[in-house]
Amino acid sequence: MDQTVAVITPAWKAEATIVTTVQSVLAQTWPHWELWLIADDGADYEAFLAQAGISDPRIRFLPSGGTGRGASNTRNVALDQITAPFAAILDADDRLKPRKLERAVAALADHAIVTTALDVMTDTFTHLRYVGDGPDRVLTPGAHKWVSLSMDSMLVWDRRRADGRYDPTMSNMTDLEFLAQLYRTAPASFHLGTPLHDYIKRASSMSNGSNVAAGMIASKTEILRRLQTGHYGLPAEDVEGLAAFLTISLAAEARYEAALAAHPGLLFEDHLQPMLAASSPLPPGERSARSAG
Repeated sequence: MDQTVAVITPAWKAEATIVTTVQSVLAQTWPHWELWLIADDGADYEAFLAQAGISDPRIRFLPSGGTGRGASNTRNVALDQITAPFAAILDADDRLKPRKLERAVAALADHAIVTTALDVMTDTFTHLRYVGDGPDRVLTPGAHKWVSLSMDSMLVWDRRRADGRYDPTMSNMTDLEFLAQLYRTAPASFHLGTPLHDYIKRASSMSNGSNVAAGMIASKTEILRRLQTGHYGLPAEDVEGLAAFLTISLAAEARYEAALAAHPGLLFEDHLQPMLAASSPLPPGERSARSAG
C-alpha cells in the first residue's frame, strides 16, 4: 500500500534557509516522501540546492504561476497536483525533526489528521518554548486549540479521508482555517505530544507590528464568523470549543501591544497561555502538560 508523504514547501526569497529545511527532509527516518518545492519568487531552487550538493529524485520543483502570490496560493499549486495519499506542510524556514514523518505515518493508520507539538525557535535555532507538548492524545476540533495553541500547519493528513485548500483571501490564520476544513470529514485528530517540528519565529512575528496585529484580528474574526454560521458543518460542541478559544485569543490580541511594551520580547503564546488556562473547558489532565520552556 502506498504510504508516500508529499511534503509541500512554498518558497519566497528562501535562499538563506532552504538548504537547512531540505536537509531536514533528507534526514527523515521515513524514506517514502516527495518534497514539492514551489517557487513564488522566480528563483531556480533546483540549481541553488545543487550548488549546495543537494540533488534527490524525490524533490519536485514547481513555479507558483507568478511572483509573490502568497503561501496559500503557492501551497494550493502543489495540492492540485500531488497524487500521494498523505500530505504535510513545511515552511521554507522550518525543519522537521528526524522521526516526524515516521511517527505521523504510523498514527495515520488510525486517524485522518495528525498534528505534532512544536519546538519554537529563533531564526538562529535558539529554543524559545514548546507548543502542544505533553501526552499523545485524540483531540476533537473543539479541544485541539486548547492543547496546541498556535501554528497549525505542522500537520500531516490523509487526503483520501480529509482534504481542503488554503484560503488566499485571508492574510493570516490560514493554517487554522485549513484545519477546520479537514475537520469537516474527520471528526477528530491525533496529536503527537513530542515536539517533532522546529517552528522558526521571525522577529516580525514576535514584535507584533500593526499590520500583523490587524491581520490576525481580522482573520480570527472571520474564522469565528464562519464557525458560528455553520460554514464548516462541525458539531455544536466543537463550534463552542473553537469559538471560545478564538474569543479569548482576540482578547489577547487587544492586550498584547501593552503587554509587549511592559515585557519586551514577550511571545504571544506566553501572553495567551495564562488566559486560556484560566478558562480552559478541558479537564486538567487534557491541558498542555508544560508551559513555556
